Amino acid sequence: MKGNFYLTTTTADDLGIGLFKYSLSPPEGFIIVNSAVARLLDYASKAELEGISWQKLFLNPEDKDRFIEVVNKEERVKFFEALRKSRGNKNKWVAITASRINDGKTEYLEGIIEDISSHKEMAEQLSLERDFLQGLLDNIPDAIYFKDRYSRIIKVNKFYLKGTGFGLEEIIGKTDFDFFPYLQAKAMFEDDSYVLKTGNPIIGKIERTLLANGAWNQVMTTKIPMYGRNGDIIGTMGITRDMTAYANTERERLGMLINALTVLGKALEMRDPYTFSHTRQVADIASTIAGELGWDENRILGIRLAGELHDLGKISIPLDILNKPGKLSELEYQLVQEHVKKCYDLIKDIEFPFSLAEVIYQHHERLDGSGYPRCLKEDEIMLEARILAISDVLESMTCYRPYREALGITKAHQELNEGCGSKYDPQIVGIVSRLIKENDGEVFWGRG
Repeated sequence: MKGNFYLTTTTADDLGIGLFKYSLSPPEGFIIVNSAVARLLDYASKAELEGISWQKLFLNPEDKDRFIEVVNKEERVKFFEALRKSRGNKNKWVAITASRINDGKTEYLEGIIEDISSHKEMAEQLSLERDFLQGLLDNIPDAIYFKDRYSRIIKVNKFYLKGTGFGLEEIIGKTDFDFFPYLQAKAMFEDDSYVLKTGNPIIGKIERTLLANGAWNQVMTTKIPMYGRNGDIIGTMGITRDMTAYANTERERLGMLINALTVLGKALEMRDPYTFSHTRQVADIASTIAGELGWDENRILGIRLAGELHDLGKISIPLDILNKPGKLSELEYQLVQEHVKKCYDLIKDIEFPFSLAEVIYQHHERLDGSGYPRCLKEDEIMLEARILAISDVLESMTCYRPYREALGITKAHQELNEGCGSKYDPQIVGIVSRLIKENDGEVFWGRG
């Protein structure tokens, strides 16, 4: 800069860059400045600045002391930011870059000064917006997290940190594979990939997560795409809400309902042990089939409960009709059929997280409409009810009853095959056939 100082002042003026030469030897003060320096410091002309003390430049004395300290130590200073002292009412930010030079006669500073007020205001505004956003995120009682296109975590809120038990520096740049079991992290990664690939959000997904303390919780997660300035998807934002307390409350409520219904089941057992044994084994068959279909534990619980309660309405039927040897009269048969409606009426007003009453109501319906009590057909019959129907027939024909000997699993299997597609769901019959074959032609359910 030393040799070209005078040649560059005009160009620097045009760019709004202030060039200066300041004497550190007595008498201390500005020796040479261009017009831009005068404008930056609110002086009318360059002449007014000549001889002005360096201290006049700084609004805060500590900035001046820090500047001199850096110059004395390093012999130069690069982009030193400070509030300038203005003769007007509005102070501005400046950045100073200068070198300390000794030509053998005089020691002086030579450098440039730039007005960075607009940049500082923009940075301050961005900082305020960033702080506002972070404050907003930190006060939301849900785990909020942002990931890049590689599913690496780039930002989280306090609730997320609290849930993981890790510090921020231990999380940023990591993926879910660093914190969760492999299969769980894989499912999370697949969800991220789906959002990134399709641009479609995932809203309100219920899932279980393993916490750092080894406990499992139930959460509801929403993931949405994040877009860059050019409209491309650059990452994902996730919001996860802890539903464990709610789920536990619902589980406890459901447990109380099941316990209450179990009491009725015990009453049925005391009155008619054969019917009670039948319902337990139907529940076992139905839940085994549901497991083969890949259902989750809540849905399997629902069909098991339906199996255990499906004949509860028989508690109102006289035992001499239930266990009557030989053929029932038309009136007696109609009375037995009433057990479906009676069970439905008994539990229909109880709130369950699944359609328990309706499943039981439909378990004697058949695909061709030949069933009862409403002669439903095809898709009018719920899948759970179709499973229950096949489970009911399979157990009833296989096992002993007071009014007849057991017909055996071969006869029961034959009945299902003959009615496959007309009365019974082909997919479920196929599963039953495979299970029987895998069990060497014997029953595949437990006997309790």
